[in-house]
Amino acid sequence: MSKTAVVYAAAAFFEIAGCFSLWLWLREGKTALWIAPGAISLLLFGWLLTLVDTSAAGRAYAAYGGVYICASLLWLWTIEGVRPDRWDTLGAAICLVGATVILFGPRTAS
Repeated sequence: MSKTAVVYAAAAFFEIAGCFSLWLWLREGKTALWIAPGAISLLLFGWLLTLVDTSAAGRAYAAYGGVYICASLLWLWTIEGVRPDRWDTLGAAICLVGATVILFGPRTAS
């Protein structure tokens, strides 16, 4: 597995975990103590994206979007207990192909 794939997978985990902790606090009525691990998770997410080997931050973020969608569906299934349907799976696959094109497409010098 490439460094980029590992970084994106870890970033997705920390972003989703951070947002989910805020979801628990604001939507599920959990204690405000959920803010601290959420904030730490979101800081780790931001830091991890700086490790992607690309010359443009926007390109790293755009490609990450496809990975985030796939990871969100995995979270939905494993953490929330809701199995993604075929349309979820198809949409995620399309996004992942798009992310690959964005990140690894040939570039010309500008």
